[in-house]
Amino acid sequence: MEFLTSSAGNILSALPPFLLVLTIVVFFHELGHYLVGRWCGIGAEVFSVGFGRELIGFTDRRGTRWKLSLIPLGGYVKFVGDENAASMPTGSETAQRLEGERAGSFPDAALWRRAATVAAGPIANFILAIAIFAVMFGINGRMIADPVVAEVQAESAAEAAGILPGDRFVAIDGAPVETFDDVQRYVSVRPEIPITITMDRDGAPVDLTLTPVRTEVSDTFGNTMEVGRIGVVTNTDAGNFRVREYGPLEAVGEGVAQSWYIAARTVDYIGNIITGREKADQLGGPIRVAKYSKDMSTLGFAALIQLAAVLSVSIGLLNLMPIPMLDGGHLVFYAFEAVRGRPPGEAVQEWAYRFGLTIVLALMLFATWNDVTMLVG
Repeated sequence: MEFLTSSAGNILSALPPFLLVLTIVVFFHELGHYLVGRWCGIGAEVFSVGFGRELIGFTDRRGTRWKLSLIPLGGYVKFVGDENAASMPTGSETAQRLEGERAGSFPDAALWRRAATVAAGPIANFILAIAIFAVMFGINGRMIADPVVAEVQAESAAEAAGILPGDRFVAIDGAPVETFDDVQRYVSVRPEIPITITMDRDGAPVDLTLTPVRTEVSDTFGNTMEVGRIGVVTNTDAGNFRVREYGPLEAVGEGVAQSWYIAARTVDYIGNIITGREKADQLGGPIRVAKYSKDMSTLGFAALIQLAAVLSVSIGLLNLMPIPMLDGGHLVFYAFEAVRGRPPGEAVQEWAYRFGLTIVLALMLFATWNDVTMLVG
């Protein structure tokens, strides 16, 4: 009984930050669809954050119903005429609509307008992430350190490769290194993958090859993950720790770089799962997001909003996957239509929708299983 009471308390305390983070991400995703759809002359009937029964809402002067719904695990924009599961025009639907009804209809919009409207959701997620990171960098700057080695840990990959204290990282796999954080970021996502490092040793370049060791690490809240480590450490003397400040344009550039890093790391992780280099236990769903939201909320509002930025990038990438039912699947249909000059048949669309729904549900179940395993593990 004590365990159940504790679990219920944890769930309730996680709800407010979780709902805040998810609502921000979902709202901007759907706002991207809505704004570009309106710009393309497509009418919107419903803008909903959440699914199911409406909790609160209002109807604007254009006739769009804006509402907050009961189940807060997503959202949608229902455009005029958007009855088809794949959001594709079919012969029977087009014939049934009167000419006056077709004005402002999603299925009857030009192909590029439909594609732009669909793509706008994930793009809005990336823009949101860039904006959040840019504001954070503009206000707080970023703590950086020179990529100079102060200590080489015993029996580490770095020691085996011949790295010495005082060495300075110049490049990794040909990519230039500016800060110690660049080294950590690159190495952490490449456990057991050989890399080539160029060091500056007393003014002379030294090329070394080593393989980061897969290491399990824990954060402040006890969340564990496996990352690559080579066994080098810097300190305030060697690294010259300092805060780098950014002007408005520089902050935006850093926001783009940070968003790109998160996206690239996510894609690398998925690729490593497919090739068998990584376990899939880091794939999480709503329960994990709720836990992380609660954890970040204890560090303050800024940390929670940064989590929203990370989640926004992930949602954007997820929706671009070429799976029917997701935005990426719709874009695949539109690419087919652009090449063939006509959309796929109704039977193909229906089959694809069912297949996509099966995949999405399977991913949700797998992610939920990972979340439950994380909580009880």
